[in-house]
Amino acid sequence: MKIVVLKFGGTSVGSINRIKKVADIISRNTKNKKKVIVVSSAMSGVTNELIRKTRQISNNFEPSEYDVLVSSGEQMSCALISGRLNHIGIKSRSWLGWQVPIFTEGDYKKSRIVNIFKKKILKYLNSGGVPIITGFQGINHQNRLTTLERGGSDASAIMIAKFFKAEKCIIYTDVEGVYTTDPNYTKKAKKIKKISYEEMLEMSSLGAKVMQPASIQDARLNRVNVHVQSSFVNKPGTLITKRKNISKEKIITGISFTKNDSKITLIGVVDKPGVAASIFEPLSKNFINVDMVVQNISSNGKETDLTFTVKNEDVTKTERLLKNNKKIKFKSMLIKKNVSKLSIIGVGMITTPGVTYRMFKALAENKINIQVISTSEIKISVLIDKKLINKAVHALHREFNLEK
Repeated sequence: MKIVVLKFGGTSVGSINRIKKVADIISRNTKNKKKVIVVSSAMSGVTNELIRKTRQISNNFEPSEYDVLVSSGEQMSCALISGRLNHIGIKSRSWLGWQVPIFTEGDYKKSRIVNIFKKKILKYLNSGGVPIITGFQGINHQNRLTTLERGGSDASAIMIAKFFKAEKCIIYTDVEGVYTTDPNYTKKAKKIKKISYEEMLEMSSLGAKVMQPASIQDARLNRVNVHVQSSFVNKPGTLITKRKNISKEKIITGISFTKNDSKITLIGVVDKPGVAASIFEPLSKNFINVDMVVQNISSNGKETDLTFTVKNEDVTKTERLLKNNKKIKFKSMLIKKNVSKLSIIGVGMITTPGVTYRMFKALAENKINIQVISTSEIKISVLIDKKLINKAVHALHREFNLEK
């Protein structure tokens, strides 16, 4: 049995008219002699509204009841899609996570799919039906409803594609695919035809909003080919796949950046074994994400300067935790808000010398100062002043010929 999984995001099902268009897309896919499984997000804005209601009810809303409530958005959209398909003559019904069932492990609000029972869905597919499965949810070993992390409907679709051995998984969204950089920053941004899991994972973790990093990691680990395309225009999108399926024409695949970072530097930290762990332990326990860590050892080897970045909204809490941390000693703390992390990403840089030089040269020619540098096998990231991000993106886009 040849199966294709179609997943529709919140904007794709954001209104009745859009749900009608989604039904037409599903209808077209049923005509190519393949069995279709559909996964849907909640209508855009619905989940956020449900979360607001939990905050209005309680400052400490029970996590298990939170999952029951916020998962109801997917139930609504799936029923509407199924209703429209039946209206246009396509046999369909909605399936909630517990009806499949889809089993999860982990905490409420951020569980992970571990198993999907296929028997009922396969039987329904063989009867000619199109199952519409709620994304973002499943049940745990206590038979309680659970939800995945935000953006979890993508993970639902990818895991369904894995368990049902689908030929492909298509993620329908409000953009035509993955672009070389944010099209809102440069009109010369180009749609990428194929991108590796690793490149897409870096781009999404660095600010690209097409898919959540956890979903891409699931696709990578399970070797599920993912197509990202628009539900609003009938054009080819972007294929996310393994490296060997891509013939590399460009050294750099894309440019990503953040817009909500702050830089914190601890001057004159007494250097001793375990000092870095002592600095970051309380931040971790308070769910503060730390990025771009750079350490400079003094010439006498007794002190170090430690620089790292956090999100702007975490600066005040971070400052307080560091000042109250009795396990560390430092001379002073410097805080600089409104900085941006700018990254070039591409598997081509693994075998191509001179990429770092070209990046730094392009930024220098545009009088853009680099504050912090970090690298990985397929990524070079720098920290720059936020107000210069637009100029920097344009400069690097030209330097690496991404507009061609």
